[in-house]
Amino acid sequence: MYFIGAGPGAPDLITLRGARLLGECQLILYAGSLVPGAVLEHAHPGAERFNTAGMHLNEQVALYRRAREQGRNVARVHSGDPAIYGATAEQMRALRELNIPYEVVPGVSSFTASAAVLGAELTRPNVTQTVILTRVSGRASPVPERENLPSLAAHGASLCLFLGGNQLPHIVADLLTAYPPHTPVALVQRASQPGERQHVSTLDRLLSEIRVSEWALTTMLLVSPALSDPETSSCLYDPAYAHRFRRAEKPGGEA
Repeated sequence: MYFIGAGPGAPDLITLRGARLLGECQLILYAGSLVPGAVLEHAHPGAERFNTAGMHLNEQVALYRRAREQGRNVARVHSGDPAIYGATAEQMRALRELNIPYEVVPGVSSFTASAAVLGAELTRPNVTQTVILTRVSGRASPVPERENLPSLAAHGASLCLFLGGNQLPHIVADLLTAYPPHTPVALVQRASQPGERQHVSTLDRLLSEIRVSEWALTTMLLVSPALSDPETSSCLYDPAYAHRFRRAEKPGGEA
C-alpha cells in the first residue's frame, strides 16, 4: 500500500518513485477533485481505478481490505504532498488496525510550486527565515484557536495559506491586524496546471483588484516581505565567505 504525493498537478512534477509505483499498482484510489487526470497517465493501463471524491472512509478501507485479500498493491494518490492537508492520518490508522503495511511517497507541495511560479525565494536573509503553512477553518477541518491568523501573522514571516480562496475578505482583514498594509502578497491558482494564473499585489490593495469568486478554488495565498525582492543576499556565495568546501578570497581576488 502506497500513499503517493502527486505533486501540484503537472504530470512531470510527480516524483520518479511515485510514477514508477503508479505503473506497478493494480488498484488506484485518487482524489479526483484535486488530482488532474494527466497525472494518472503514469498508471498501469490495466489498473482498477476509484475516484475517492464521492467515497467516505469506510468505502476506501473496504477497498484496501479487498486488495489485501487479493494480493494486489494499492496506490492512494493525493495532491501535493500527503503530509499536508491530505486527510491521510485516518487512513493510516485504519491500515494499522488491519495490519496492512504502507509507505508514504512524498510529493511537491502546491506552496513550493506557487513560489516557483512567482520566481520567488520565501526565505531571505535579514527579511524572514521562517515559512508558516496554514489554512482557515472549514467544515471538515477546524483550525485550533491558538493558530488563528492574527497570531500567526504577528511573526511577520512568509505565510502560505491553503484552501482559503472563498474566504479572502475575512483572511485579509485578519492579516492586516499584524502585517503592514504594503506587505507583498500573491495569489496563485492551479500552479503548474493548464489554466494556471497569478495575481501579485499588496495586502491593502488585493481585494480592490480582484473578483473574489474567481479565486475561490485551487488557490494558494502567499504573504511575505520576501516577495518584494529586497536587496539582501546570503553570505553563502560571497567570495569573502569561507567554509569547509571553499577558501575565502581576499579583496584583490587572492585566496
